[in-house]
Amino acid sequence: MPEQTRPAAPRSFATAQVQAGFDSGIAENTAIPSIHQSNGFEFRSLAEARDLFALRKDGNIYSRAANPTVLVFERRVAELEGGIAAAAVASGQAAVAVALLALAKQGEHIVAARQLYGGTVDLLQDTFADWGIEVTFVDQDDLDAWRAAVRPTTRALFAESISNPIAQVLDLGAVAAVAKEAGVPLVIDNTVATPYLQRAKDFGADIVVHSATKFLGGHGTSLGGVVVDLGTFDFTAEPARWPQLTQTYPRVPDGSLVERFGETGSPYIALVKTKYVHDLGPSLSAFNAFQLLQGLETLDLRMQRHTASALSVARFLETHPAVSRVHHPGLESSPWHTQAQAYLPDGVSSVFAFDLPTTGDAEADFRLVEAFVSRLQVIRLVANIGDARSLVAHPASMTHSHMSPTQLAEAHIGPTTVRLSIGLEDARDIVDDLARALDQITIAEGHTELAQSVAR
Repeated sequence: MPEQTRPAAPRSFATAQVQAGFDSGIAENTAIPSIHQSNGFEFRSLAEARDLFALRKDGNIYSRAANPTVLVFERRVAELEGGIAAAAVASGQAAVAVALLALAKQGEHIVAARQLYGGTVDLLQDTFADWGIEVTFVDQDDLDAWRAAVRPTTRALFAESISNPIAQVLDLGAVAAVAKEAGVPLVIDNTVATPYLQRAKDFGADIVVHSATKFLGGHGTSLGGVVVDLGTFDFTAEPARWPQLTQTYPRVPDGSLVERFGETGSPYIALVKTKYVHDLGPSLSAFNAFQLLQGLETLDLRMQRHTASALSVARFLETHPAVSRVHHPGLESSPWHTQAQAYLPDGVSSVFAFDLPTTGDAEADFRLVEAFVSRLQVIRLVANIGDARSLVAHPASMTHSHMSPTQLAEAHIGPTTVRLSIGLEDARDIVDDLARALDQITIAEGHTELAQSVAR
């Protein structure tokens, strides 16, 4: 039945205070994306609602799975990564979870790098195990280990393009070749690199995830995550491996997600949104999407400042006698320097770590790091990275504290490893802040001692 214009009905005060002055069918011509702060959306007819719920038509239904402001954010990140579609969610952790859940189910398997953010390790080795998904962790630099870990039930390879906190640079092209041989997608967490420093697609990745909480937003105000389908993996090449995409999908009447979205979009992102985001509810709010969009508008400018300042800081730390090692791939001394030049020509990580000399005693090492951190004034003790502010953390007691001693050693994290995320302040102020804190550490008789001035 064609739509008809209905005459305005008389309304009381109570009705007017809810409905007056607004027409859901009128789009405002704002110059920037609007915040569509609405749980649901009005349908023009029941027939339209039926088509939307059956996925026969694209449009807004309910903000748990889709929202107009969130959609702008998704489209923008997808374009920056060279992808075909994206799904934005409430956090980076949620992005990793839904990205992998859409690929591997109970009884299936994932191969992941050992060198991952501690929260991701918790997710993969603990929660995924509860769900019957097995994960094998390998040294990301050992290509033979990647190959050996692949099984018939393997459904994804997963790694960070730049690891957190040691800033190891993944040989992405080589690992992508292993994934291609195995016939499974390579999923890359590109949070630290961002699409400005590296487009993972250019080196063979198939799916990218981000904690948008970090550099994409850039200001430490809003949680968010995003999954991007780069459009490079053919799920129809071995359809039996991917029944969730190639067989009849109950939420798409009379067809599969590949049949419904294969020509016009991403079957994989459709699955992420219509099943995992819809059912589990890790939704990105419209307001947070708006704030993340504001951050994206200056991403290239910020990353230039972040990376240049970080390299200056790393070079200073390498010369200080109270620093035993600096883990920054921009330094010629780094084992990942050559890979950084190949994979990160526009700048190298501003998230990296350095080691203070160890005493050999765990409690003494903790007190050493604690005293060092307490002297910092410009750099703040915060469990975050990618902020406009420079931040410090102690991975062994904070972000990676759930990992075993063996896992920490394999990830090159020691008891005196300190992580930095270099912000947008003047690099000279950051260096001076570190110098003041480090100068009060003395090296004597082969072990570390705190200067007397620290005892206060």
